[in-house]
Amino acid sequence: MEIAVVLRAVPDPVEELELNDDASDLDREYLGFVLNEFDDHALEEALLIKEQVGGSVTVYAAGTADEVEQMLYTAVAKGADLAVKLGDGLDALDAHAHADLMIEAMAGKTFDLILCGVQAADELDGQVAMLIAARLGIRHASVVVGANPDDDGLRVTKEFWGGVTADYKVDTPAVLGVQAARQAPRYVAVSRIRQAQESDALEERDIGQPAASGRVHITAVRIPETGAAAEMISGDETAAAEKILELLKTAGVGGI
Repeated sequence: MEIAVVLRAVPDPVEELELNDDASDLDREYLGFVLNEFDDHALEEALLIKEQVGGSVTVYAAGTADEVEQMLYTAVAKGADLAVKLGDGLDALDAHAHADLMIEAMAGKTFDLILCGVQAADELDGQVAMLIAARLGIRHASVVVGANPDDDGLRVTKEFWGGVTADYKVDTPAVLGVQAARQAPRYVAVSRIRQAQESDALEERDIGQPAASGRVHITAVRIPETGAAAEMISGDETAAAEKILELLKTAGVGGI
């Protein structure tokens, strides 16, 4: 089975995030990036499928940050067959532009499956997988928590609200938005990443900046305001309940 995986570098959430001069975006000049968590699960699911039925895994990522190249080599060290680094100056992409970019990058290739993370930490839009599927005219399922190959397609497990899941028969070719792989993303040793860096498994392509086509434009970004500190209530259950009731009455909650 020929599988493509779309990877995205997102701002590292452990860093202190600052806004740019006009407060329209994060200040990305000195920002560190990491692989989007959901994309890591998409890669793991692709590797599991490859191990079951054979084939190859090709990973795609856009951006100029050093971390983009590092995460592509890491994907190769984990078991991907080819990594493709796209473009110059492509760090900030909305879902529509990201989907268009990946479709252009995959032109001329035939994949049975295209896997993406269900959403990205820096946009929470959850549209990339379905946009790719719609524009290619192929099947799609999102919020996927498992994809098992069978004789003539896939058995895909999709999660709904409240932890409810459902199994679907999905014929290929298809695009899956992966929320979680069947197992935790695998660890790979630094020595294997260094071996991947010495291989010829990384391909670089220059692709122009796609137009943002979502018609949604961010006009301002704000750092959340710091609220008042929490009040810790001590004492036994009766004393704590009386204190909570007193606070609710003072706040006028629920007509108390």
